[in-house]
Amino acid sequence: MASTVSAYKEKMKELSMLSLICSCFYSQPHPNTIYQYEDMEVKQLNKRASGQSFEVILKSPTDLSPESPPLAVSPRKRDISLEELQKRLEAAEERRKSQEAQVLKQLAEKREHERDVLHKAIEDNNNFSRMAEEKLNYKMELSREIRDAHLAALRERLREKVGVTCAGLNFRQGTVCSRLQGCQDTN
Repeated sequence: MASTVSAYKEKMKELSMLSLICSCFYSQPHPNTIYQYEDMEVKQLNKRASGQSFEVILKSPTDLSPESPPLAVSPRKRDISLEELQKRLEAAEERRKSQEAQVLKQLAEKREHERDVLHKAIEDNNNFSRMAEEKLNYKMELSREIRDAHLAALRERLREKVGVTCAGLNFRQGTVCSRLQGCQDTN
């Protein structure tokens, strides 16, 4: 049906162009001219002031004239021999195995990449921990040195103060001064 409609459209395009050309050569159209095509018949009606008019008669789709080719039948499949069938099966099996091997290879590569990424993350974490620990130890050592230096300075000032105080004390308190001087000597 679709082919009939498309053929009709094509013929109408041709017909209108044909009518235009013919009207240039022949001012008077032939009365009741009939054009016959494969699946339609076109009759020209009386010319009107608005233009020409045609009657298009489509043949029924059930009308199978001997001129029209039979419906397209798919070509018969040739018989496949056992050897050819076996070859096709082997080729299909080989393709399946190849595809399976490729998928397994991709999975192995993906797992290897995941392992590498995980190993690198662990290594980076360990490096960060080690660097943080070294930095903390350095700060603690520096803090300890500063504290020891500060304590040593305080002790030195205390010794100087105690020495001045002992010189100004009387004999009774000499025992305390001797004890403090003994502390100074030991330190």
